[in-house]
Amino acid sequence: MLLHFVTVGEADAPAALLVHGLFADHGNWWRVVETLTRRGYQVVMPDLAGHGRSSRRDQYTPQSWADDLVDTFGNADFEMAIGHSLGGLALALAATRLSVRRIIYLDPIWKMSSEQHASLGSVWRDQASWTPDRWAVAYPLWADGDVESRIHSIALMDPGCVDGAAPGGGHDFMPRSATPGIASTVLVADQSQFVSTADAEQLIAAGFDVRVTPTLGHAGFRENFEGFETELEAVLGSSTKP
Repeated sequence: MLLHFVTVGEADAPAALLVHGLFADHGNWWRVVETLTRRGYQVVMPDLAGHGRSSRRDQYTPQSWADDLVDTFGNADFEMAIGHSLGGLALALAATRLSVRRIIYLDPIWKMSSEQHASLGSVWRDQASWTPDRWAVAYPLWADGDVESRIHSIALMDPGCVDGAAPGGGHDFMPRSATPGIASTVLVADQSQFVSTADAEQLIAAGFDVRVTPTLGHAGFRENFEGFETELEAVLGSSTKP
C-alpha cells in the first residue's frame, strides 16, 4: 500500500523520515519538524495505514505497516529516520529494505506480553473515545498543540488499528542485531513498559546505542520537548548536521 505523506523543507536537503505511533499521524511531529528543518533536513512524514489520510485495511499487522513503508519509500534515500512506539516497530521491521543511514527508535513497542495486549488494548480502545478535556487532564505536560493533534488524528484513525497493535497473545519483534550500515539508537522512556532493563542490555550487546532517558516518558517529544531536543542533539551531534 502506498501511504499518504507530507514533506517539509528544501528538496535537495538530506531527508529525515518520521514514523508516528498509534493514534497519531503526520501532525504528531509538529514541533520535531521545526527542530529538524533548522538543522537543514527535509522532513518526510507518512501516515501509517489506518491513520491520517492513508487508506484503511481489513486487518492490520506489524508486518503490513512495515511493508507499506517499503512500498512507499523503498526507492528513497534517507539520512536518518525516527520511529515512535508503533512507528518504531514498523520501522525496525522495514529497516533492511530501506536506504537509511541512522535510525532513532523512541520507546518502540517491539515486545508486549499477552497481559499487556489485554490491558493496554483495553486502555487504547477506551482512549479512542476520549474528549479533549480528558486528554488534557490525563496528560497535563502536553502542549495545547499536542492535545489538538491527538484529537484530530483520533477522529481519522481506524479503531481496528488497536487490534493490529495488540491482537492478543503478546508479540516479540525485538531485533536480535542492529542492521549493518545503520547507526541505530534506542531512546528508552523512564520506567518503560516496553523496553526492560534486560532488553536494553540485550540491545546493547546486539550493537544498538541504548539511552535510558529519565526525564522522558513514552512520548517524550510531547511531555518534555526541551528534554527530547537535548537527547536528539546528543545523538545527532554536530557531525550529522548537513
